[in-house]
Amino acid sequence: MMDVEFRYREFLPESRRVVVKVGTRVIEQKSGCPDLKSIRSLVKQVAALHRAGYEILMVSSGAIGAGIDALGLKKRPTLVPDLQMCAAVGQAKLMAQYEQLFQTEGLIIGQVLLTHTDFQHRIRFANAKRTMEHMLRQGIVPIINENDVVADEEVKASLSLGDNDYLAALVVKLVRADLMVILSTVNGVLDGDGKRVSCIENLTSAFKLVDPSLQAGGLSKGGMDSKLRAAQIAVKSGCATVIADGRERNILANILAGKDVGTLLITSAL
Repeated sequence: MMDVEFRYREFLPESRRVVVKVGTRVIEQKSGCPDLKSIRSLVKQVAALHRAGYEILMVSSGAIGAGIDALGLKKRPTLVPDLQMCAAVGQAKLMAQYEQLFQTEGLIIGQVLLTHTDFQHRIRFANAKRTMEHMLRQGIVPIINENDVVADEEVKASLSLGDNDYLAALVVKLVRADLMVILSTVNGVLDGDGKRVSCIENLTSAFKLVDPSLQAGGLSKGGMDSKLRAAQIAVKSGCATVIADGRERNILANILAGKDVGTLLITSAL
């Protein structure tokens, strides 16, 4: 079985277009203050992949948490207007950090804020796709987030699947990505004994593995269930998915090298 799993991973280095979803807790401290060490490490990894010829799109959470910290709030607000206020303040703070760090690596970034309506409206969908395709051709790294300031689907979690996981899956379909990497604070899907599952071929059975204790709390909203649902969307569109620990050293390079890290969810095409 392990030989089969490694054979599946041999295809990962051939991915050219990769959507990397970064969870809130990967790049922020518990207070919501940006974790500069983690952000710097992530940026260096993305820059290295970019120089190696990969097209990287980042779907980054963390705006609301950064806003909570900037505004000096002690906990996450519950009212949507307050959350949107935090998103407006935090998005600027988060992008400023990304811009500074990517500039050090010689790369230009572009902010892309989307709502679910952008994927449902034919003209807006086409416009978003054309813009991001043009950015990639020019070597620009898109930094994508839910436009929480004007759309409350994600902050209310009524239409989204949680913490930008769903958004990342929609971006995969938008740009026809080859691979989606979901970076969290766990090293993949864990079985009933708490051991990492290396490879999953049947997503239906994967939901039975989810440990409720690993569901998100605090500043982030996503949990393993939302990640599996996002992976399900990506897999059905022919895009392999890896769920991994974003705090692990050189995690992106190891994934693209086909190493046995995180949990690989296999597409029907493989």
